Amino acid sequence: MGRTLHNTMVNLGLRSACDEAMYQLGLDLEELEEIEEDAGLGNGGLGRLAACFLDSMATLGLAAYGYGIRYEFGIFNQKVVNGWQVEEADDWLRYGNPWEKARPEYTLPVHFYGRVEHGSEGVRWLDTQVVLAMPYDTPVPGYKSDTVNTMRLWSAKAPNDFKLHDFNVGGYIEAVLDRNLAENISRVLYPNDNFFEGKELRLKQEYFAVAATLQDIVRRFKSSKFGCRDPVRTCFDTFPDKVAIQLNDTHPALAIPELMRILVDVERVDWDKAWEVTRKTCAYTNHTVLPEALERWPVPMFEKLLPRHLEIIYALNQQHLDRVAALFPGDVDRLRRMSVIEEGDCKRINMAHLCVIGSHAVNGVARIHSEIVKQSVFKDFYELEPEKFQNKTNGITPRRWLLLCNPGLADTIVERIGEGFLTDLSQLRKLLPLAGDEALIRDVAQVKQENKAKFAAFLEQEYKVKVSPSSMFDVHVKRIHEYKRQLLNCLHVVTLYNRIKKDPAQAVVPRTVMIGGKAAPGYHMAKMIIKLVTSIGDVVNQDPVVGDRLKVVFLENYRVSLAEKVIPAADLSQQISTAGTEASGTGNMKFMLNGALTIGTMDGANVEMAEEAGAENLFIFGLRVEDVEALDRKGYNAREYYDRLPELRQAVDQISSGFFSPREPDCFKDVVNMLLNHDRFKVFADYEAYVACQARVDRLYRNPREWTEKVIRNIACAGKFSSDRTITEYARDIWGVEPSALQTPPPSLSRD
Repeated sequence: MGRTLHNTMVNLGLRSACDEAMYQLGLDLEELEEIEEDAGLGNGGLGRLAACFLDSMATLGLAAYGYGIRYEFGIFNQKVVNGWQVEEADDWLRYGNPWEKARPEYTLPVHFYGRVEHGSEGVRWLDTQVVLAMPYDTPVPGYKSDTVNTMRLWSAKAPNDFKLHDFNVGGYIEAVLDRNLAENISRVLYPNDNFFEGKELRLKQEYFAVAATLQDIVRRFKSSKFGCRDPVRTCFDTFPDKVAIQLNDTHPALAIPELMRILVDVERVDWDKAWEVTRKTCAYTNHTVLPEALERWPVPMFEKLLPRHLEIIYALNQQHLDRVAALFPGDVDRLRRMSVIEEGDCKRINMAHLCVIGSHAVNGVARIHSEIVKQSVFKDFYELEPEKFQNKTNGITPRRWLLLCNPGLADTIVERIGEGFLTDLSQLRKLLPLAGDEALIRDVAQVKQENKAKFAAFLEQEYKVKVSPSSMFDVHVKRIHEYKRQLLNCLHVVTLYNRIKKDPAQAVVPRTVMIGGKAAPGYHMAKMIIKLVTSIGDVVNQDPVVGDRLKVVFLENYRVSLAEKVIPAADLSQQISTAGTEASGTGNMKFMLNGALTIGTMDGANVEMAEEAGAENLFIFGLRVEDVEALDRKGYNAREYYDRLPELRQAVDQISSGFFSPREPDCFKDVVNMLLNHDRFKVFADYEAYVACQARVDRLYRNPREWTEKVIRNIACAGKFSSDRTITEYARDIWGVEPSALQTPPPSLSRD
């Protein structure tokens, strides 16, 4: 979620009034804003997307709740010590959180473990361990609208009798200390992005969030009158008309068996009716095609923790497979591929398959990604029910990602086309006829220069790094992952360095290369990549021959509040994942909206950005999805690129020989070995095209007027990438509701 103070002032239209009031008190509002901690309750784009969606739903007047876990410790704080990432606990609640309101009166029980009993009265789940879920509510105000929605985060509390009865005699102290075991559920966020870790505590977290949330939803459904606590609705036929549950990836997949359990076991709804209600209520958004990211829970662990849910999943799977078998008689292989239960030495539950069979709509998050979902990941399911599959291209909130973080640019745009674009971003198209306007070009270039000067000052103060604001700011910020190819960027930096060293007299475009992002603590290669970036920086930044022509900066502890500073200052945005691996990306959209030009592959939303702005206004390079597939069929051989391209070979040899790590010559052996022998993401295959494309970037940057004209065209075409557009599509195509611009009249006016 990032920080809340500035955002709330912007959405309530109070920013300048507060600024003025603080100034009169002799205080600085920006200084106050810097004191607030980021709420880092998610990992990467997936978590930030949810935050943008909450802003848009409130702005569009949709009555919505965002549900999640109130982690005591969010995504870790990253420190860099001698070039290595070191994790520190993010104790963001240390001084309290003024934005949340604890709601102990809505505390709910969540059950784990136990056994299942089938009797004449139906099914009972007995002898369970109970953990209480206490909600904390944070208001989510819309932009200049009177809708204020709620983000409800659950915190785990042990019940007062937790384990006490197990001890009985004398074990009182130990029993009270054991309460921590229950409360650990909401202690800490698992810091993996695009990687599945099958830990029992993580499964507990997923069920904890789902069980509390569904009880809350059912309670609200039953009390039809606002504020009424007495249950009035007992018939669930209208449930899907009143409730839509969007599953943000497979993490809340347990909502499907849990809703079935509530309907069948608790509310005594007939099984087939319950299944119809469940499917009409739930919809699933897929966020990744990487196989290592898909959640597949071991059956033994699942059975121990959630025995009743396992029975329900088996029954749903049987029903599903019977249907497939009837449609494709004798196709045993298809049954195996489509089963929710994967057979093997350890049986596993494929949560993505559970989501697909339990939802009425399945969507990817960019057009190219949604096609991959239909053609490969869920191909069999698409053949079964093509009408279920949709695309909803991601978006970002223009309030935080333009108005809040780049007020200078926002003002410049308002002067030309008014402020309607802030709630209808497609109005930015009105800038297109002005792209060649000298005054606009001058103003946009000046805003960028001011943002760069401000960020350069910030870098000097916070990181003790001096960079030239007149150099090109080349920015690559996102989670550190092999598929995002920070290594390709590194190879380019080394190549530039070698060119300067070879011919110090040649004129080059000065560059400040900034790379930032967190590596999952257990991800060895990602941590090596950070070490490599910092090591290259140590050599390049201290070389007197290079001087100010090339600087490499690792941006420590990348998070929302740092993104709000660096994105408005960027000239070049790096979006260079291997085609077919980045589902969408949203950083790409933030840079586009803030006047950076994109260098990128035809992957994720880059494809649609190029379509909106014209490919000639982006720097597109490299293999396309079909080229990657062809290369896979042929067999990717990194050596042939290494042997054929002298500059690549030189860079790789320098990294390998310890040129950038003289104290530990073997430091990067693992990295080089991976690149040469088992690189799933084909870094070398795109190296030549990437370096050539970067030379085109240099040529254009030498012509500031032409560069800025392209920048204006990009901004003008960024309208599609508003999360308001995305949410409007979800509302109409999946949830069956219409956004509403209706405002409640202020109290001073009569309501007639």
